[in-house]
Amino acid sequence: MNMPVDQLVDGFVRFRIDLSYDGTDFAGWARQPGMRTVHGEVVRVLTQLFGDSETDFDLRVAGRTDAGVHAEHQVIHVDLNERQIRRIGRNKDVAGRLNKLLDQDVRVRSFEQAPEHFHARYGATYRRYRYRVADATANQNAMHGRFTLWLSYELDVLEMQATALEFYGLHDFASFCKPRDIGTTIRDIKEITVKRNKHDNNVIEIEVMADAFCHNMIRSIVGALIKVGGGRATKAEVVAALGAKNRAHPYKVVEPHGLSMIEIGYPPVKKLAEQVALVQRTRTLDEN
Repeated sequence: MNMPVDQLVDGFVRFRIDLSYDGTDFAGWARQPGMRTVHGEVVRVLTQLFGDSETDFDLRVAGRTDAGVHAEHQVIHVDLNERQIRRIGRNKDVAGRLNKLLDQDVRVRSFEQAPEHFHARYGATYRRYRYRVADATANQNAMHGRFTLWLSYELDVLEMQATALEFYGLHDFASFCKPRDIGTTIRDIKEITVKRNKHDNNVIEIEVMADAFCHNMIRSIVGALIKVGGGRATKAEVVAALGAKNRAHPYKVVEPHGLSMIEIGYPPVKKLAEQVALVQRTRTLDEN
């Protein structure tokens, strides 16, 4: 990889880093004092390679994950100045060098110069997550225990899928998000499926793709679907809870270890600037 010191913009070059991690032993993505986080580990090794940065290299992430949540595919960007870039020297395999410094529960998949207008968070058009559940009909493989929720009873996948479709589209997910003082809970779910993976121990996989997710949204939705699958709630009750726009319902937030971020989508390079501007505006339910 050629180090583009002649392509500095405002004194920096932006790089895209794709990575994966096993979230079991992390207190989530975001840096927290005295706690091991993915952000903290990534900045630690970037500092060893590029030197100190008072701004954590202006690192931005496509989507923050909670404690215990995994990522098969996460995307971040960092901005490096000319001095930092020159520290790479002759060995251009930056991903390999970072992996030698990282513990094995974080792996850098690629390290490349980002295209113009790229922003890991604001440039993303969608995020896709998968939640794995092994019910009474699945083979509960101990090798997958850190990544799968185990249940002792059988779930009705057809009822779960029928209910899942009620979440499809643009909604205010206030009933299924942890409340925060700022930001909207309006999100657009573009795909949602519930199916058994017959090639992987008959485990139930719940996949959700949306433009973005608010805090605890997927794990709250999965909690409701498990209630329906276990015959302890109906589709109509879940629909009523969604419409109520409050958290006064019996559907708990399920454990984090079954959840993994598996894909981040970005538009063509020529549309990156437009996407970044679009994401930063306030959403409403009147959108087409």
